[in-house]
Amino acid sequence: MSKQYQSFSEFYPFYLSQHQNLTCRRLHFIGSFLIILLAAYALFTYSYALLWLMPVIGYGFAWLGHFIFEKNKPATFTYPLYSLMGDWVMFKDILTGKLKF
Repeated sequence: MSKQYQSFSEFYPFYLSQHQNLTCRRLHFIGSFLIILLAAYALFTYSYALLWLMPVIGYGFAWLGHFIFEKNKPATFTYPLYSLMGDWVMFKDILTGKLKF
């Protein structure tokens, strides 16, 4: 049975432990960055139909990183909300230099 985390701050160290491989982490970052670009493009060009690509891009890059490089099961399967939050906190931590890219 999976551990039941009581808060995101309790979950985040586990999340980072599942993202130790640099290539996996980089793929997450690239996917998140592409989501931002896609959202901006769709909003500025009124191409809202493109927004359906957001989960494909985000999860596609992340899951490639997990299955090919990290060789583990994405935390999204067990902790969907905390994992989504973790993706964006890790993105911020990489941008600010707190985590290695």
